[in-house]
Formats: sequence, C-alpha cells, structure tokens
Amino acid sequence: MATASAPVKKIVRPSVVAGLSFLDRFLPLWICLAMAIGLLAGDVLPGLAATLDDMQLAGASVPIGIGLLWMMYPVLARVRYENLGQLRGTWKMLGHSLVMNWLLGPIVMFTLAWIFLPDRPGYRTGLIMIGLARCIAMVLIWNHLAGGDGEAAAVLVALNSIFQVVAYSFYAYLFVTLVPAWLGLGTGTVVRIGFGEIARNVLIYLGIPLMAGALTRYIGFRTRGQMWYEQRFVPRIAPTALYALLFTIVVMFSLKGRVILSLPLDVLTIAIPLICYFAVMFGIAFWSAWRAGYSYEHSATLAFTAAGNNFELAIAVAIGVFGIGSGEALAAVVGPLIEVPVLVGLVYVALWTRRFFGEVSAAAGRGSKRLAYRRQAGKN
Repeated sequence: MATASAPVKKIVRPSVVAGLSFLDRFLPLWICLAMAIGLLAGDVLPGLAATLDDMQLAGASVPIGIGLLWMMYPVLARVRYENLGQLRGTWKMLGHSLVMNWLLGPIVMFTLAWIFLPDRPGYRTGLIMIGLARCIAMVLIWNHLAGGDGEAAAVLVALNSIFQVVAYSFYAYLFVTLVPAWLGLGTGTVVRIGFGEIARNVLIYLGIPLMAGALTRYIGFRTRGQMWYEQRFVPRIAPTALYALLFTIVVMFSLKGRVILSLPLDVLTIAIPLICYFAVMFGIAFWSAWRAGYSYEHSATLAFTAAGNNFELAIAVAIGVFGIGSGEALAAVVGPLIEVPVLVGLVYVALWTRRFFGEVSAAAGRGSKRLAYRRQAGKN
C-alpha cells in the first residue's frame, strides 16, 4: 500500500536588505541628505562657514578632525584582533587574500582611474586612495548576509587593520607619485605628494583610533567579559561611525559644498570606475577562489574582502592631505555612496552562485561513490 509522501518544506531565505540595519540600508540616501543639509546650512547661516573655518589646530579643521577620528574608532574597536592567532593552518587562504587585497586591488583601481580619468588628477587620486584602503568594517556585514565564513572574515579583517598601518602610506606614495612617473603618464597630470605627508595623516587618522580601539577591546574583555563587549558594547558604538561620517560630510559641504558640487556630472564621472572596480574585484576573487577549490563560505569571504574598501580611511587621508574642498575629498565621499548599493547587489550575486558550489559537491560525491563501487567490484 502506497503511503503519502511528506510535504516538502520550502526554505525561505531572509531578505538581504532586511538583514541590514536601518542606517546601513539607506546609507546612500543619508549621505545625499547630509550633503544637502551642509549646502543649506552654508547658505542660510553665512557666518557658519567662517566660524567652522576658524576652528583649526595646527592648520587642520578641528570639527572635521573629530569626525574623522570618531568615524574610525568604532570600526577598529569591533575588529577581533585576538583571532590573528588562528592564522596557523590557513596560510593558503591568507596568501590568496593578500594577493587580492594588496597586489591586485591597488593595480585594478590604479588602471581604472587612469583609463576613465586621465585628465582629472584630483578625482583620479581620490579613487586610487579608495583602492588602497582595504575593507575592515562593512565586509563583515556583506559576508554575513552572503553566508560567508564569519571567523575567516574576522581573521582577514584583523590582518588588514594591522597591515594598513604599515603599508598604506607606502602604497599611496607608490601609486600616486612614483608609478605614474615610471610609466611616463605625463608630468602635467601626475599628482606628487610626499611620503611623510601621507604617513603623518595615516598615523593620526588610523594609528590613534587603532590604538584606542584595541585598548578598548582589551579593557572591555578584561573588566566586563567578551559576551558583554560583543553583544552590548559593540552594537551601541557601531552605528556612531556612520553618524560621524554624516557629521563630517555636513561640515565639509557647509564649508566648501558649492565648490565641490560646481559640476553636477562629476559624481557620475567618479561613479563609473568605482562600479567597474567593485564588479571586477568581486568577480576575479570569487572565480579564483572557486577554481582553487574553496568552499562557498570561504569563496564569499575572499570575494567581499577583496571588493570592499575602507572608505573612512580614504576620506580621512584625502581631507588631511589635500583639503576639504579638493577633488580627492569629493571622490572619497562618493565612495560609500556607490559602494553600499553595489555591494548589496553583489550579495545577491553571491547567493545565486551558491548553487554551483552545490553542484560541484554533488558531482564530487557521485564520483566518489562510482569509484568505491568499481573498487568493490574489482575485489569481487
């Protein structure tokens, strides 16, 4: 007698967008609103710009400096530095990530910036600054939404945080000043900046928050425990990084907004190479990880780590070195405006590719069964 088969339960995946916080979900909108508020404040309150401009310390804007430092602190306080001890046994994946992040990524952004913006040195340099700042914050969100390996992402983020302190100044000097001259790309469109100038700003806007974040994490773990720190303290301070970003944009545009937005099509000009960069880096990293035999979880982690960028650091260095009204600063601000919706789209792309990893695993399983059957038949 035939028995009725049990109904097949349909697996309902949660919406990727629903997995983002309210602030993260509409970040491009908030950035546009912050720009508008800054412009409006500069027009309605004509004395505001002069007052903010007078608030300087050693030639740097105090309000913007506070915003930039706080923008970096929550990001670096949530990095799991203690997971660096897990690097043993993951050298293959670690090497793959280093090649993607610190060799291919800067070269891809440098190439795209020169292809799309050969005669716009300010915007081009801003894009290169973004390409050199490897992702250490939002990648954890994209990786989680795509079902990547959380522990592997934490290790790579911790490694990138430390590596940026050591390498960012050298890379910026190399790709902005030295490489264009070596390639003979023209003296009229090459931006020349000193290594010391970059290093000083990296030390201020990355070194200070890094030490503060690591110290906060150490003290929090010792006094209140890991559970309190991860589940209560970090969720409270994490959103303030984006509040600081929006505050910085408001101040920037209240001071120099009319100058920055004098050409409305410039944002589109900056956006095109950025979109190409995210797509190229994600595609190459995902494909190379799949070809190397990584699981879907590790492939997704490598892809998002390679595609994302630390726009907080890029904004801080661009403003610190070139000034708030520069093309470099505008390009850095456009970075998160474009990155958030593009990376959300790439989360859907990653989830769609998951089926191919399942097919490979199933094919491998069928091949193993056939091999075992042949071996057993040979014995018989």
